[in-house]
Amino acid sequence: MSSNLPKIAWIGLGIMGSPMSENLVEAGYDVTGYTLERDKLDRLAAAGGTAAGSVAEAVRDADVVITMVPASPQVEAVAYGPDGVLENVRAGALLIDMSSITPQTSVDLARAAREKGVRVLDAPVSGGEAGAVEAVLSIMVGGERADFDEARPVLEALGRTIVLCGPHGSGQTVKAANQLIVAVNIQACAEAVVFLEKSGVDLAAALDVLDGGLAGSTVLTRKRDNFLGRDFGPGFRIDLHHKDMGIVTDAARAVGAALPVGAVVAQLVAALRAQGDGGLDHSALLRGVERLSGAEV
Repeated sequence: MSSNLPKIAWIGLGIMGSPMSENLVEAGYDVTGYTLERDKLDRLAAAGGTAAGSVAEAVRDADVVITMVPASPQVEAVAYGPDGVLENVRAGALLIDMSSITPQTSVDLARAAREKGVRVLDAPVSGGEAGAVEAVLSIMVGGERADFDEARPVLEALGRTIVLCGPHGSGQTVKAANQLIVAVNIQACAEAVVFLEKSGVDLAAALDVLDGGLAGSTVLTRKRDNFLGRDFGPGFRIDLHHKDMGIVTDAARAVGAALPVGAVVAQLVAALRAQGDGGLDHSALLRGVERLSGAEV
């Protein structure tokens, strides 16, 4: 590992965090990680990283701290308090929060960090588990230009499309819009699948030709096999998309933006979760359409 590269602390080794941290190790970075699950720490260590016993231990010698946890409460839990990032990282360090949280949480974190001499970027991602594994994520960033420029080499080991979207919170706002588009797109694909199957059309052939035209999308390409095989093992869980739809509907209300279709899809996501499917991949919106269409799932 090159001594010229910044030392990285990685907090949160879930479906996205594990492969992302491993991509940094592969790129030559010294990565120390912390998460609640022992097996995830063992996985990082096996990949060449270092397992820490706490957030404080992980961040103590870090130049860059990256957090990748499920939602705002978890970001606040790892950032604040005597054992959190801000109390234990050195002044001048850069904290990159790659979680998908409310824009206001990101703004508040940046303000609190500034008082500790810590710089912050909000840098949520899109691309799902496959994008994380392949290091081709889209990364939408909020914060100062100088901090973004400093972080770019690190982010380039994780993603392909890396854009500074504006001041603190802007990355989260763009991510909320991303989740709106993805959910509506999945719902439309799910409705098309049920329509096609009930019409007796060869589904695989239909999806191939649809994906080659204007109806084509990254969602359809990535989720085609999920739809065909009814494989809903989580790449991105309904529980998390439910959280994200709450973020975008609340944020839209705050700025006076109407989301009529988004509001309906948010309710469909919530209904699927209430039916016990929260742990499934968001392509399982297909199950909701099937239920509405009289199928037993």
